Amino acid sequence: MTTSVMDCTDPGSWGPAIDEAVNAVARGALVVLPTDTVYGIGADAFNPQAVAALLAAKGRGRQMPPPVLVPELRTLDGLCADLPPLARDMVEAFWPGGLTVICRAQPSLAWDLGETRGTVAVRMPDHPAALALLRRTGPLAVSSANLTGRPAARTAVAAAEQLGASVAVYLEAGRSPGGVASTIVDATGPLRLVRTGAISLAELRRVADVLDVDDARDGADAP
Repeated sequence: MTTSVMDCTDPGSWGPAIDEAVNAVARGALVVLPTDTVYGIGADAFNPQAVAALLAAKGRGRQMPPPVLVPELRTLDGLCADLPPLARDMVEAFWPGGLTVICRAQPSLAWDLGETRGTVAVRMPDHPAALALLRRTGPLAVSSANLTGRPAARTAVAAAEQLGASVAVYLEAGRSPGGVASTIVDATGPLRLVRTGAISLAELRRVADVLDVDDARDGADAP
């Protein structure tokens, strides 16, 4: 596979880079994209072969399904069923931003993200290049751009050192501003913190009653 590292630091000139990434996603290939937390490796969420390739590139199995990044808040209702009102309040407060929400997936969705147990982890990133890409591709399955067990990449070049030719297009936007992965909250029942990250528990609790870390769900790999 031919791999391209393309600059997407300037909205005035990133058109060709975004075009190339959109084309790669459309043909079922993988892309690396910047986010506000760390870089992510992405695939068409509705292409099971592409999602399987993403998991293989990271060296992980179906038991760790990738989260899904979306371009806008209203996309949440198309992916999630029965989102509790407090979870919606939390999303409205922190999106776009470093919050990933695990919700019950709409049963009608024709996708295969892995062993999800009927759930999906969703986030809207606060990064202009990521949002520009997502507005054209729709929801992307996106995991942190690193081999399993290795540090998350904060540049596309660092991601390429780990993922190599398994990725068709690397979008380079400079060092990721956050460097800390997103906070994950399980909203399939009482709101429960799964992983502390870019948003603290104290910040979450200013908006909603969130229980502390649930060790049974620890280990999610969202960018």
